[in-house]
Parts: sequence; C-alpha cells; structure tokens
Amino acid sequence: MQDLDLKDVERFVNKNISTFHQSKLKTLQALNLTKLLQNKNPYLFKAKNINLAHDLIQLLLDAYLSSSEEKIFGDFLEQLAIFVASKTCNGRKSGIQGIDLEFENEGKLYLVSVKSGPNWGNNAQQGKQAQDFQTAVKVLKQSKHTLSVETVLGICYGKTRTSYVRSALKVVGQNFWHFISGSTQLYIDIIEPLGYKAKQHNKRFLKEKDKLINLFSRDFLQDFCNKEGVIDWKKVVKFNSGNLDLDKKPK
Repeated sequence: MQDLDLKDVERFVNKNISTFHQSKLKTLQALNLTKLLQNKNPYLFKAKNINLAHDLIQLLLDAYLSSSEEKIFGDFLEQLAIFVASKTCNGRKSGIQGIDLEFENEGKLYLVSVKSGPNWGNNAQQGKQAQDFQTAVKVLKQSKHTLSVETVLGICYGKTRTSYVRSALKVVGQNFWHFISGSTQLYIDIIEPLGYKAKQHNKRFLKEKDKLINLFSRDFLQDFCNKEGVIDWKKVVKFNSGNLDLDKKPK
C-alpha cells in the first residue's frame, strides 16, 4: 500500500461534507405533516405521555431525521472510504451489484461492501448481501479472473472484533480504516475535518427545522386537537393506521 497523505483526506472532506448537510436540508424541506405522522409509531408517543403538540412534533421530527441522517451520512462515509482506497491501493468504486469498493493488494482482489455502523440491515438484507457476495465471486471465477477473491464487509464505526460472517471478512471501526489505508490512526485522523464548517451548516439547518416545528405544530393543533387543546389520539391513530379493506380483499 502507498502512504496516505492526510492533507488529501482533509481536502476531500472539506470539499464534499457540504453534500451531507445539503442532503439533510433537502430531506427537511421535502417533509410535510402527513408524511411525518404516517411514518412514525403513534402508540409509542402516547405511551410516553406526550401531551403538548409542540413536544410531539419535535419528537416525531427528531426521530424521522435521525433515521434519514444515518443513511445520508453512510453514503458520505462510503465515498470517503473509496477515496482513501484510491490513494493507497488504486481502489475504485465497484460496478458489481452489492459491492461498493474493489481493490487489489498483495495478489488478492478485495470486494468490499461499506456499511456505516454495526447495526445495519435486518436478516433479509444481510442475507441479500451474502448472496451478492457469492454471485460476484462466481462471476469473477467464470471470467477466469487470475487473482484470488476476498469478500469484505467494511463497517465504519464500532468495536466488534474481526471475524468471518457468512463467508465474508467483517472488519469494523479502526480495523476497517486500517484495512483500506494501512494507517492505525486514520479512524481518529478523519474526525477533525468532518467538522468543517459544521457550525455554519447546522445553524441554517436548525433555523429551517424550527420553522417547520412551528408550522407543523400550528397545523397539528388545528387538525388533531379538540376545542380544549387536548390531543385527539384516536384521530391521530386513525390518520396513521386507518385502512380497513379486508372485506374487499382479492379472492
């Protein structure tokens, strides 16, 4: 592997981290009250004894944004991993289904699927990933590829020990960044540039978020609270889950 110049990493992050913040903002701006109420569990919030419309909207919005941010930032980390590998071992974005990164090192071809964190995917999604790995190896063998092939599940953060899972090498956290860079410190070195202009980006995001909370709270009070200002949870649940059509099911 070639040595990694951290200045290159800093320049890449500084140039591309704004994409993450812009995507967050677009997710926020594309949201409406209907989508928010229909995508979260009303029973959970009733069980938490939420009685203020403003509090409910804020909690719903935070829960919605948290799940979408993980996906958006995961996409950014995938790009960063491909960039790092391109500098250290001529890595490249893969065109194979289910594979994000591929590179050669010490006579072996590595096929890497990059995941943001250790709790990725349900059992079916993990099974699909294993199938994609198997298919990729099979296709390469049929094409008489000369290098031996290793499938790798690369996870950007976490403390799980290196192991084989469904025939793929699973490398997590520090081990993953070391695996693609040769540096034992890269997992720490990347944290500082990730904060590039974060304060400015977050200031704009929070301003838009506050506006949305106010607008959604106003509409929620009008549509889902009674004349005394009490949340009508039955109406909320009907809006979220009312879809009875079993009497019309296909025969």
